[in-house]
Amino acid sequence: MIDHTVRVRLARPSRDLAAAERFYVEGLGLAILGRTAEHIPGEHDLLMVGWPEATWHFELTHDPEHPLEPTPTVDDLFVVYLGKPADELLIDRLVAAGGTRVLAHNPYWEKHGVTIADPDGYRLVLCSRAWR
Repeated sequence: MIDHTVRVRLARPSRDLAAAERFYVEGLGLAILGRTAEHIPGEHDLLMVGWPEATWHFELTHDPEHPLEPTPTVDDLFVVYLGKPADELLIDRLVAAGGTRVLAHNPYWEKHGVTIADPDGYRLVLCSRAWR
């Protein structure tokens, strides 16, 4: 069995790490946990964001030599359980940071939150419910 304190990394490709940083750091308020300082030939550029005390982090990668086009679907979700309705100022900040408010594909998320597409088209759900 995997211990509940194990570290988890979620990784996705990004077209533009600067745009992703604006959205997730300036918009959502995540901290930068790591990044490549300069491009190293043969390696991916990366940006790691999250909350320092969390047991997870979110990694966005870009391979400038062989770029991948992100291929999000309407059900590729990054859900943040707020335990209350999303503040309109937070939603406005995410949109100003490059996000686009969209209708959720699954009616559950529309009923219990707000869905915002990041600059690469992946969806962030600000859920009004609490995780039990």
